Amino acid sequence: MNAEKIRELNDAFRTTMTGGRVMMTAGVDALPSDVKAMVIRKVATFSEFNADNDPYQEHDFGSFLVAGRKFFWKIDTYDAEMEFGSEDPGDPTKTMRVLTIMLAEEY
Repeated sequence: MNAEKIRELNDAFRTTMTGGRVMMTAGVDALPSDVKAMVIRKVATFSEFNADNDPYQEHDFGSFLVAGRKFFWKIDTYDAEMEFGSEDPGDPTKTMRVLTIMLAEEY
């Protein structure tokens, strides 16, 4: 698997939130709409990748603070039928990306 290709696909999905499924936990969904909007924007514009939060350089995880609360986001890759993990996350024809946004305490 090519980390550069996976990173490119993950970044394209995360920044546009198209080409996969975007999920949020109940805790995030229960936030006021203005805070939710800030959280979604922060995920889309996240750029603070480093060796600690991105050891494989695939841009599939991030954490940040908004409104005094810590949030995580994570991209997982599944096969096209959403039954198993993707065997080739670098091939968008064989992979469904799922971005989950959560409060840190929900992890």
